[in-house]
Amino acid sequence: MFDVLVILPPSETKSDGGSGAPLDLDTLSFTELNPVRKQIADAVVDLASDLDASVKALGLGKTQLAEVDSNADLWLSPTRPAIERYTGVLYDALDHRSLTRAGKAKAADRLAIGSALFGVIRAGDRIPAYRLSGGSTLPGFGTLTSAWKPALSNTLDAVDDFVVDLRSGIYQQLGPISGAVTATVMTEAPDGSRKVVSHFNKHYKGLMARELVRTRRNVRDINALAAVLSDAGQCVEIPRPDEIVVLTD
Repeated sequence: MFDVLVILPPSETKSDGGSGAPLDLDTLSFTELNPVRKQIADAVVDLASDLDASVKALGLGKTQLAEVDSNADLWLSPTRPAIERYTGVLYDALDHRSLTRAGKAKAADRLAIGSALFGVIRAGDRIPAYRLSGGSTLPGFGTLTSAWKPALSNTLDAVDDFVVDLRSGIYQQLGPISGAVTATVMTEAPDGSRKVVSHFNKHYKGLMARELVRTRRNVRDINALAAVLSDAGQCVEIPRPDEIVVLTD
């Protein structure tokens, strides 16, 4: 194990536009996943020709119909780094834009993002705007879990780094990782009872990712992970060798 690799969940919300050339799968990390990526991308584009089918398959509301146009232009639209493409609560907490130049270089090395379309990509990989969730069902594919297994797990299991898997459940199912550490965010009541945090879960995971990018420590095991988070003022516990718990107020 040489370093830490933090795998973030994607987000349904994405930034528009970009200045990069159109999508080229050969420029993405983990190129062994390209055959599956190509099949899914082509299916997404084909689906976009049928608005009603797209709405049903992608779970779109009336205000989200422009997402179908994004899918139709998947191979043609401009790209931008994945860490800038995905938006929302977790990515706001990570606040990639505010990182120093050194911090952004570490982010490129240490951050990856799970994806229903791409499987897993590095933070700096350039991708277009698109709409596809882990629970979507594409015509001819059945579930995306069946499409990605076992290729995605094989790729992730081959990573030499210490892996912290912050993906949500549906994305973990696309490609489970042997030996990865997962994180659970919990709140503790005055009587000592605990419950899993739902609303602010993504926020705290974004803060975790930020600290793991900024730290100068060599994070090569769960104890070093806990130390980094503790130094940042977070209350953490290690209930199992493959899980860290972050306790919030």
